Amino acid sequence: MSRTCDVTGAGPGFGNNVPWSKKKTRRRWDVNLQTKRYYLPSEGRHVRLRLSAKGIKIIDRDGVEAVVARMRAEGRKV
Repeated sequence: MSRTCDVTGAGPGFGNNVPWSKKKTRRRWDVNLQTKRYYLPSEGRHVRLRLSAKGIKIIDRDGVEAVVARMRAEGRKV
């Protein structure tokens, strides 16, 4: 399973470690992912989503029903 947010699609960033000697080695910055469980009243069930901190804020702002509807409109399975 890739480390991407279900809502925002944010994935890891890639770059270099650059020490004082300037000898570069590759590294990655992982997204701050949390597994959250939300209740969908319209379906009478819970959904488990893998969210970044930004994705949690979007659900708090718009509501879980609207976000799940948007994900389904994009063709993603929930």
